[in-house]
Amino acid sequence: MNNKFFKNIENKTGVNMKEVFELANSLQNANFKDEETVRGVIKRVAQLANRKVPKELEDKIVQSIVNGKEQLDFNTIANMMNKKNK
Repeated sequence: MNNKFFKNIENKTGVNMKEVFELANSLQNANFKDEETVRGVIKRVAQLANRKVPKELEDKIVQSIVNGKEQLDFNTIANMMNKKNK
């Protein structure tokens, strides 16, 4: 993929692709059974997406991931955030 592709994504979403890649790299060796790590990832994804995640929703997402019910990825978190906001 080329820079033009990523620039188009940035323009459409307002999300800085460099930050997305930095976050993705930081997740490679992260311990997703650690609540603090998972909370940090949720907060970072919310910040990148320019969304607020209420404490109650954050708690549900954290418990779901830490307990192994959900895998930690952008789609999982986005889907959980969208369910709550509907």
